[in-house]
Amino acid sequence: MKLYIKQKVFKLAPEFTVKDAAGNDRWFVQGKWISLDREHTIYNTAGQPVARIYREVFRLMHHYHLEIQGREVAEIVRQFSLFRPRFDITGSGLQVEGDWFAHDYTVFAGNAPIMHISKEWFTWGDSYVLDIADPQHELLALGVALAIDTCLADDNNH
Repeated sequence: MKLYIKQKVFKLAPEFTVKDAAGNDRWFVQGKWISLDREHTIYNTAGQPVARIYREVFRLMHHYHLEIQGREVAEIVRQFSLFRPRFDITGSGLQVEGDWFAHDYTVFAGNAPIMHISKEWFTWGDSYVLDIADPQHELLALGVALAIDTCLADDNNH
């Protein structure tokens, strides 16, 4: 299953509309305008919150938590490395590999890929394609992708 994320341009607060391959709205993501914890909430098409991503503020390296239906399912941690960003995902049994600078990476559960994410270049606003192997991992994959993108954006802004 493929999902498409398109960031809205000229918005004070980060907003994303996530669409399926047919172009139908699938999820809405709303961030806070001024927030130390960089919180994002994922809403279903009925407008109900289903997941939340937020950063632990007073940590040396970025630590993002992913909650689905009020239960923490993963912690995405930016690890120290000199040349390339490296992330660990704890609590979910997932690993991430790829080219961070090109925004092209894959999330694995063991040896099985559950999601591949790539950035579409030369578009108005940030656009991403998520290719998710199993629809049951849809929210988990979306949350991990948003946490990593937020972390990389924080690194670029500082």
